[in-house]
Amino acid sequence: MSDLLLRRARVVPLRPGDGPGPEPVDVLVRDGRVVEVSQGIAPTDAVETVDAAGRWLVPGLWDAHVHLAQWTLTSGRLDLSRARSPEDATRLVAERVAEYPDLPVIGFGHRSAGWHREVTVSELDAVSGDTAVVLISGDAHHAWLNTVALMHLALPVRDSVVREAEWFRAYARLSTLVGDDGTSPEAYRRTMDAAAASGVVGLTDFEFSGGAREWAERWVSGADVLRVRMSTYAENLDDVLRRGLATGDPLVPQLPDAHRLTMGPLKIISDGSLNTRTAWCCEPYGDAHRLEYPAGQANLSGAELRDLLRTAHAHGLEVATHAIGDAAVAEALAAYREVGARGSIEHAQMVNRADVAEMARLGLRASVQPAHLLDDRDLTEAIWGTRSERCFAFRWMLDDGVELALGSDAPVSPLDPWLAMAAAVHRSADERAAWHGEQALTPREVLAASVDGAPTVGVGSLGDLVLLDADPLASVDAEDPAEAAALHAARLRSMSVALTVVDGRVAHRDL
Repeated sequence: MSDLLLRRARVVPLRPGDGPGPEPVDVLVRDGRVVEVSQGIAPTDAVETVDAAGRWLVPGLWDAHVHLAQWTLTSGRLDLSRARSPEDATRLVAERVAEYPDLPVIGFGHRSAGWHREVTVSELDAVSGDTAVVLISGDAHHAWLNTVALMHLALPVRDSVVREAEWFRAYARLSTLVGDDGTSPEAYRRTMDAAAASGVVGLTDFEFSGGAREWAERWVSGADVLRVRMSTYAENLDDVLRRGLATGDPLVPQLPDAHRLTMGPLKIISDGSLNTRTAWCCEPYGDAHRLEYPAGQANLSGAELRDLLRTAHAHGLEVATHAIGDAAVAEALAAYREVGARGSIEHAQMVNRADVAEMARLGLRASVQPAHLLDDRDLTEAIWGTRSERCFAFRWMLDDGVELALGSDAPVSPLDPWLAMAAAVHRSADERAAWHGEQALTPREVLAASVDGAPTVGVGSLGDLVLLDADPLASVDAEDPAEAAALHAARLRSMSVALTVVDGRVAHRDL
């Protein structure tokens, strides 16, 4: 850690009335904490001094839900987000195979739930020959592989996609096909530098990984820019328990800056996703006639869910339970209530009104990804219909006292906190009116939900700071609420970060 004096900064209040007021102040950080906020702090040679020149200062931003290896790899993958049909996807694959015939094709980003038919392995085989092809859906809950890739990853040959738990297990073997150059410490460092440039100081990593050992190796090799909380899955839970790790503990106390690399929660994937149409719902999907499970399904039994919660809770681990459908959310809440475990519901994409109040009563966080609503709007209307009014119900959550933690679920959405905030404020990605604008939040509310519960910058705050070139809470010239929300969102999406400070050290500078 180092000392830092930030001069002439305007502290942005996360709650009305917080902070030292609108006039610029000096902020002194020592040993990773803010120790003084006042005007005219005298600089010394021993302290790095940065002139904020009247810019706006907020606590460091967090992304509460990232798959860091997958996001790091995305830049080298075939972009399928523009594929609107199986034919589009196979055309893109054929072009990639023709250009690089000796390299496997790893694609990402297609959303096949909106396509006119199911895909087949045989049509992928027809355009790929002996080149292995793995096309990962935009929700990451299924993959379309050709026969070469199926055989390489030791999966049974079939003519359909690989879904849910079977795919998650196979994904862990993907490095045997493509190697791990894309997830080297240097690649992680570049990803962290990019995140810092957008004001991110920390993230919770939900990657399937080798756990503490892998993180220790990349940390000492330079992938140490941010604060990181490492989650674990049931498959690696025994290793976490053997190490005696509880949520908040340093993963490896002997590491430099070990307090910034800590144990996070146990992650449980209790149901599927909207795009794969495996999210577990109380009622059937609108296209239920196409589905093996008309209302989706749970990925594990109630007893298995409770056993995992009980084990984690007994060893001091919080639990992050992925629950997208309303049935999955209700079952997760029942399990938390019975076991007494703490933690979060991840996604909570469709909820029943009474379950939001129960989430608040149990003290569970809603770890949500607002940018998903931009991608899922049309599909939700098509296959969940009127239930869309209960989707991405952020206003209900906040009004009922649920703590919100915003994230991206990168690579499902970009690791961009400003995009997430803008989506929660405006709830539209195009010229259409806000999608269920009654669930929208204000700029102040989304900023407060993006700083990991930090207070407005003041004495005692962590030395995790972000200096902005514009006031994120400035008023806009619009009397119509819908127009005002659109203007606020536009400003958030275009926000420029001048300085990011992590633990008192500059991680990004553009002054």
